Amino acid sequence: MQFKVPQFLDIEDKIFGPFTFKEFVYLAGGAGLCFVLYKLLGLFLGAIPILIVAGFSIALARYRPNNKPFIDMIEAAFNYSFQSKLYIWKRRTKKIDKNKQVGQTLENTEGREKLENSVRLGGNKLRDLAWSLDVLDLSKHINNK
Repeated sequence: MQFKVPQFLDIEDKIFGPFTFKEFVYLAGGAGLCFVLYKLLGLFLGAIPILIVAGFSIALARYRPNNKPFIDMIEAAFNYSFQSKLYIWKRRTKKIDKNKQVGQTLENTEGREKLENSVRLGGNKLRDLAWSLDVLDLSKHINNK
């Protein structure tokens, strides 16, 4: 007994020519709103709002950033705009001068050289490689001596 498994379930059917039902609704709604704007404002005053509405409706129907519908992107932007945000920062206790910062980098390189010379790993090459790739926090190692 063989069963036919449906394929391509994520592709919408083209109902109105080359448009799906959603695309047709977006385009028909945009065309209707453009007609209302034309009747209310006329061609001269309504040209800019008509172009904005027409562009938006065409973008809703045809523009697919990252292969997702444009309405999903608008929904994400709306949710981001109106949700509460959490801002985290670390307050600096001292102001850093450029001259002081250059002196600290020189001290850090000297401290690193002393640390590398004082600590040697032998034997296992994998441990040596791991030690050379490891990122050291020099302020902790210098203070522990």
